[in-house]
Amino acid sequence: MSRLEPHVRTGGDGVARCWWCGEDPLYLSYHDHEWGFPTADDRYLYEKLCLEGFQAGLSWITVLRKREAFREAFRHFDIEVVAGFTKRDVNRLLRNAGIIRHRGKIESAINNARRTIEVAGEFGSLAAFIWQFEPAPESRPRRIDRATVRDLTQTAESAALNRALKRRGFTFVGPTTLYAYMQSVGLVNDHVENCAIRADVEVARGRFARPN
Repeated sequence: MSRLEPHVRTGGDGVARCWWCGEDPLYLSYHDHEWGFPTADDRYLYEKLCLEGFQAGLSWITVLRKREAFREAFRHFDIEVVAGFTKRDVNRLLRNAGIIRHRGKIESAINNARRTIEVAGEFGSLAAFIWQFEPAPESRPRRIDRATVRDLTQTAESAALNRALKRRGFTFVGPTTLYAYMQSVGLVNDHVENCAIRADVEVARGRFARPN
C-alpha cells in the first residue's frame, strides 16, 4: 500500500482508527462504539437495514446527522408500529425536512417492517435469520487493510443474503448495501489492522452468542 494511503489515522486524542471516520465527533463515536460490534437486537437490526437503504447514493455521515430525526419520525424503529404505517404516514414523512425525503425509500422501510415480522415468525427473530449469513472464518481475508476494505464491496454471503431477502419481499436491498450492513452489525470485523477498535470488536464477536 502506498504511504499516501494509510489505513489508519491517529486523531487528536492519540487513538489510531480506520481512515474513513475522519475527525467528525459523530463519526468517531459511531466508529468506536457501534460499527462492527455484533448484535441480536431485532429493532436495531431493522433500523440499520432501513438506514443502509436510505444511505444509498449518499454518504453515511449524512445519515448519521439525520439519525435522531429518523428515529423520531419512524417511532424509534418499532417494527410493529412502522408495519402499521399508512399512506397518511408516508405523506407525513415526505414533509419531514429532518429525514431523507424519498418516497421509494420511505415506502420500503414500511414494507420491510412487515416483511421483518414475517421473517421473525418463520425463524424466531430477524437476528436468527440474518446471522445465518455470517461468513466462515476461513473465507475472510488474512489481512484487513484499506485496499482490502475498498475492494470488499460485496461478497458471496451478502449476495446470498440479498437473494434470501428479496425472495421474502424486502426492497431497497442489494449485495453492496447488504455487505455494508454486515460490516455495521458485526457479521464481519472490517476494522483495519492497527485500528484501536479492531481488537475490541474481536473480543465482542468472540463472546457473542449467535442466535438460532
